[in-house]
Amino acid sequence: MPESFNNTVAVAMSGGVDSSTVAAMLKDESYELVGLTLQLWNQRRLAGKEGMPAEVQGRCCSIDDVYDARRVAESLGIPYYLLNEQDRFEAQVVRPFVREYLAGRTPIPCSLCNNYLKFDQLLIRARQIGADRIATGHYARNEYDPERNRWILKRPADTSKDQTYFLFGLTQEQLSRTLFPLGSYTKPEVREIARQHALALATKPDSQEICFIPGGDYKRFIDAYLDEQGEAMPDSSGELVTTSGEVVGHHHGIHNFTVGQRKGLGLSSPTPLYVIQIDNATNKVMVGDESETTIRTLRARDLNWISIASLDASMRVKAKIRHRHEPAWATIAMAGPDEVLATFDEPQRAITPGQSAVFYDGDEVVGGGWIV
Repeated sequence: MPESFNNTVAVAMSGGVDSSTVAAMLKDESYELVGLTLQLWNQRRLAGKEGMPAEVQGRCCSIDDVYDARRVAESLGIPYYLLNEQDRFEAQVVRPFVREYLAGRTPIPCSLCNNYLKFDQLLIRARQIGADRIATGHYARNEYDPERNRWILKRPADTSKDQTYFLFGLTQEQLSRTLFPLGSYTKPEVREIARQHALALATKPDSQEICFIPGGDYKRFIDAYLDEQGEAMPDSSGELVTTSGEVVGHHHGIHNFTVGQRKGLGLSSPTPLYVIQIDNATNKVMVGDESETTIRTLRARDLNWISIASLDASMRVKAKIRHRHEPAWATIAMAGPDEVLATFDEPQRAITPGQSAVFYDGDEVVGGGWIV
């Protein structure tokens, strides 16, 4: 049975319209609220270095967002606290991101942040101030299923805003103590609720970029970060080879590539070439034509199961291999103590090590892991 909780809820306030609307909605429902914002990254830290943008205003998790979150809390008459988690964010998100990229993988910092920092730390801080639960502006739904004695994570009503892909790592404890009030609403409806509550940021645009990488230029960020840390860029230069093993060129580092990439290969060819595979043991980058970017299987590790306690037999699911990927039918089966093998009905393009594989049964998130 679910635990009984007190009436105090800590709202994770990012300074955007979604989390601000959550606070207003819960205030209407007579919850005792406390607003919390995690300060994760100093936006001025690498501004202008190694070609990084000098402009820091208006970026996700910027000082503008902190100001907006505080302003909303004041307008609602709820206590508000800014929590400095910059050291933890760097250790658990930024450095692993850099390490993975230098190893030729393509990590997802948003999933790392959710899985290992945001929900974990928000719940700890919430309990310290007397709140049993947290609420966030994620577009997702969760509910308790008494038959399975499990908390279930589900896709939201607005599937175009579905954020369950980034939440696959949430534990049963975290799901039981989290409210997702926006799960039954569409984005236009949320903006209308914000307008009805006279929230000044009802029309504030959504942030589309990773909070510590403005413009999405991973290479420039890594260059700037390593320079700041006094660390040399590791030499991972090597050969560009075809799937038949023919050497067709050389490259200056595997971190410049990701599986499925077409532009920036430095090769001339009568037909477009794509990155097929990156071998960090030999620093070879394999290239081929578009048909060679599709494969039928993937392996994923560091698994977290949500709708089931464990995968005891093969299971039919829809598998999502990146945020914008349309989930595709596959059969999953355990391939080791903490490894799952997914076999797709149809070959999938650019299955990329470092990304998440998240498995769905209808609207339910079965679980997921990290593609290897």
